[in-house]
Amino acid sequence: MKEPIKYNFFPSDSSVLISSLGKEVLIKQLKKMLLIRNFELRAEGAYLQGKIGGFFHSYMGQEAIQTAAVAVMGVNQWWATSYRCHALALLLGATPNELMAELFGRETGNALGRGGSMHFFTDRLLGGFGIVGGQIPIATGAAFSAKYQKAVPGVKNGTPCDLAACFMGEGAVAQGAFHESLNLAALWSLPCIYVIENNQWGMGTHVNRAISVGPIAEKKGPGYGIEAYTFDGMDFFNCYAGFEHLFREMKKRPRPFLVEVVTERFRGHSISDPGLYRSKDALNTCMARDPLVILFKTLESAGFLTEAEYHEMDKEQKEIVLAALKFAEESPWPDPITLEEDVFAP
Repeated sequence: MKEPIKYNFFPSDSSVLISSLGKEVLIKQLKKMLLIRNFELRAEGAYLQGKIGGFFHSYMGQEAIQTAAVAVMGVNQWWATSYRCHALALLLGATPNELMAELFGRETGNALGRGGSMHFFTDRLLGGFGIVGGQIPIATGAAFSAKYQKAVPGVKNGTPCDLAACFMGEGAVAQGAFHESLNLAALWSLPCIYVIENNQWGMGTHVNRAISVGPIAEKKGPGYGIEAYTFDGMDFFNCYAGFEHLFREMKKRPRPFLVEVVTERFRGHSISDPGLYRSKDALNTCMARDPLVILFKTLESAGFLTEAEYHEMDKEQKEIVLAALKFAEESPWPDPITLEEDVFAP
């Protein structure tokens, strides 16, 4: 039986975070969210013009979640996510140029034009995964690595990290990899934060018709002895405070956590999905809680930002993305002779 959603608030009043983080930090986070939004919008346009092929899964509407998570935990953790990976790659330091070039299939791309939209990587991003739930065992292994390197003297592999963070859609919860991974993480007390980004729709199927219980994390977590939380994915401050709480707890005693972040995507499942299963009124209702607007209005109320300054920030991020589009279009195609390079076969 599904219960009404109740969010965990740490704190319940965003004014505490506004005061502690301050103007400079908060405006920086808003700029990152604006960059993500502009990247998705302009890349979507390029796809519709036939300049990008393959798959394309937009993160529009969900920007507050991963922006808050990276802001709290820093880039030097292990990160894994699904095929909806553009935002996390940007947040972890990949440039708009290399990501746009990857979408265009050019040799200057993030994966040399071979991975496309679903397979971005950075030093700490273990990849976007096209297989539903494919990233969950990978993140669990990364958490084991983080724990092992701290436990065994002399074992080092680059910059040490505290944990692995794994993002997945609510549809992945029904996969066996989810349950096997949570079971191992609980048995071995692995430092992994599993984040279910519940955007309500797994392709065209609503979560209420796909997952038998809810709230998802609060029902699934206790079955493995894992602490579970529910955040408001449209509210940057709730996400930030929630991840800050988990990060602090993880440092005290490393162990897994399960989080459901309730959000809603502003586009179809992918660019080929017109989203006809969702009414215009329902879409307008969810877009009325745009995470960018919510954060801007909060900063405006605090006296940190004016509407004119907000629009100027938006324009700056748009120009960055337009430059990335130009870079991608002018970049060379990969030479077919390199096709088999870096292919591993035992």
